[in-house]
Amino acid sequence: MSDSENPNQSADDAKKTASNIVTTVMELKQSNPKVFFGGIGAVVVLLLIVMSSGGNPEVLPSPAAKDLAIGQSYVLKGANSFDANGKIRLVSVPGSVAAFDDSEEDPKESSCTHIIQGTPVKVTEFQDFAGKKNAFANVEVLSGACKGKKGWALSIDVQ
Repeated sequence: MSDSENPNQSADDAKKTASNIVTTVMELKQSNPKVFFGGIGAVVVLLLIVMSSGGNPEVLPSPAAKDLAIGQSYVLKGANSFDANGKIRLVSVPGSVAAFDDSEEDPKESSCTHIIQGTPVKVTEFQDFAGKKNAFANVEVLSGACKGKKGWALSIDVQ
């Protein structure tokens, strides 16, 4: 019988080899612990180098900020949302978008503070914030139940 005809012999050979390696390593640990632990340290350092180097330098795609203009019509689209039914928050004061969560007191369906994505809006003015020009846009809703209402939104959510 050849090795290919007897799979048990191959498994036995692999077990013997692994057992011999473990025995040799354990003898090294007993006879020369500095070399043993130095070898473990070298393997760990090599693994750290391999894990921290490389990678794909390709930049992840991100939504491109449009150059918005006052008086132009756009649509609301959440830059960080993949939910087509997601809502864009409009607030009365720029910069207070994430200051508090009033969603429990003010139901999203009945107020004009949470507008459905895809709603057409017109930009009426801008506000700079933290050194970023035109960080917030004051928009007027052009259709739907909130037609004519104005509020501030993040400019990145106006596309």
